[in-house]
Amino acid sequence: MAVKIRLSRHGSKKKPVYRIVVANSESPRDGRFLEQIGLYDPTKKPTVITLKAEKLKAWLKKGARPTQTVAQLIRKAETAGTTP
Repeated sequence: MAVKIRLSRHGSKKKPVYRIVVANSESPRDGRFLEQIGLYDPTKKPTVITLKAEKLKAWLKKGARPTQTVAQLIRKAETAGTTP
């Protein structure tokens, strides 16, 4: 079972809010996930990125692979200092 850290889209039409979730790679985008580890809201200015740093590190240690987009969001959050 390959585990990925990816985005799950929520919110209404034209107003997306994304959850950063850990999910099986075979699960659908908005389907079953193992754990929610963050939130990304691109509609607010400046964009809001919240991450649970301990859970993120734990999943990365277990071998979960972030998608390209999530990897960029993690880097952006770390440089902005928004990760606790």
